[in-house]
Amino acid sequence: MEDRQDQEEIYSQRIKAGKRTYFFDVKATRGQDYYLTITESKRKLRDDDTFSYEKHKIFLYKEDFAKFVDALQDAVDYVREELLSPEEVAELDRPRQYNDDQYSGREENY
Repeated sequence: MEDRQDQEEIYSQRIKAGKRTYFFDVKATRGQDYYLTITESKRKLRDDDTFSYEKHKIFLYKEDFAKFVDALQDAVDYVREELLSPEEVAELDRPRQYNDDQYSGREENY
């Protein structure tokens, strides 16, 4: 069972974006086939003033990586070229500074 835990999570990256956090996790099957899970976690306030997390997950298998990246890039290019103003595009192209904690570790209740 310990070997299964070791291969379960190979790489993880976390990106905070307002009330949402995105997790990109590389995992392996027992047969050493690799796949990516993309999880969106959104913090929600309950009626009793406590928080819960709403999660949505996509499983992306290695044979689909190239198609997924191409489709994502096409969609981003379309938004940039057809829907955004030059000012909005300039804002997207502005260099960003990130904190190290945006890219590592785990969110509580993930």
